[in-house]
Amino acid sequence: MSARGPRLTWLRSGLFWRTFLLLGFLTMVSMGSWVGMISAVQRGPQVQQTAELVISVVTITKTALTNSAPELRSELLFELFSNEGIRIFTLEDNDVVDPPPDNPLMNDIEKIVKDRLGKDTRFAGRVNGSAGFWISFNIDDDKYWLMLERERLEGLSGVQWLGWSSVVGVLSLLGAALISSLVNQPLARLAAAARAIAQGKRPDPLPEKGPKEILEANRSFNQMVDDLQRVESDRAVILAGISHDLRTPLARMQLELEMAKLSTEAREGMQSDIGQMDAIIGQFLDYAKPTEAATFVPIDLSGLLLDCAREAERIADVRVSCDVAPDIQVMGNITDLRRVFNNVIENARRYGKTPGEGITHIDIACKVRMRGQGKRALIEMQDHGVGVPEEMIEQLLKPFTRLDTARGQANGAGLGLAIVQRVVTRHNAELLVNNRDGGGMRIQIAMPLAEH
Repeated sequence: MSARGPRLTWLRSGLFWRTFLLLGFLTMVSMGSWVGMISAVQRGPQVQQTAELVISVVTITKTALTNSAPELRSELLFELFSNEGIRIFTLEDNDVVDPPPDNPLMNDIEKIVKDRLGKDTRFAGRVNGSAGFWISFNIDDDKYWLMLERERLEGLSGVQWLGWSSVVGVLSLLGAALISSLVNQPLARLAAAARAIAQGKRPDPLPEKGPKEILEANRSFNQMVDDLQRVESDRAVILAGISHDLRTPLARMQLELEMAKLSTEAREGMQSDIGQMDAIIGQFLDYAKPTEAATFVPIDLSGLLLDCAREAERIADVRVSCDVAPDIQVMGNITDLRRVFNNVIENARRYGKTPGEGITHIDIACKVRMRGQGKRALIEMQDHGVGVPEEMIEQLLKPFTRLDTARGQANGAGLGLAIVQRVVTRHNAELLVNNRDGGGMRIQIAMPLAEH
């Protein structure tokens, strides 16, 4: 059921399929209307034409037989058969007669012919096992059968109509698919470029050609990409410059603090303040640093998580339990992913201490799971603290957000989870933040596996 759902969603949401199905539906309706209209318009003339043909053949044949010399009748009958496909037989009382085929036009044809040739005119589809179009006529007191080949009277059969309709229908659907592809191709390129931007990549410029609307949209998008790249570069330069300029006086302050004659309590307090300022500057640098997809390489995610867990175990007030499946490989930047996991651990250490213990218990798990997009490495990192109010979880992922009332006194710039969100998005992964059952925060990251 879960595998079928995404396919149906894709079918319903795909613009190509919507356009194709709409054009196909309109084509089928138009063809049905056209066939119905042709049948309705053609019915009257076809009935009249067939009836006139039958009347003419019977009248001419009857006249020819009546006025011909008896010794020439055999030759006349042979000429009628060989040249016109008309055969004449004597009508006998013991003839085995099958009714004419059940044709929608047959009743109207019989009515017109009987009005002209007489009410006693008979019709048959088969006489004595011979199939054809049979019609009776009289010469004086003698009765005869006249047989015509059915091909001379029948129009297109139902099978022929179906065949031609199928050919036209297939060609129409192919045309609908081509039109849908041409219409949706610029939109597909635009959507692919937008996805690339969301993943932290710089897409190739869209072609600035085609209809006016597409040309303007592509030109505006290309301009937007250039502007975003310039803003990103300017922001990185500004933040890096500010951070660098701030660290110089901090280093000087640290040196002067070491040389100053201060009490131990005052010295430790000032060192703590300087350390917090340096950590905030480090967060600025981490947030400003771009994650380039070109730097992605296969990473042993299992080993990386275990390394981060071992490093966290060295912290006095942190206890870590791991349930990591071995040999899980993903594509990514190992430095950025390590920063993500360390930020989550540090966030838990600061704000997720187990109530009443003063120690942070962190559970780290990693398994391969099947999700809507296929197999994913599902990473879960959770603490056993007090958690966060549900209505405030979304705010945690925004830059410079510190929920002091929910997570205790904050000592950073509020960029920890914003950095996590930024890096995870650039890795084409999914981030889910919620509260753990029983208390505490849980962070889940679903990453695509590396292709072998």
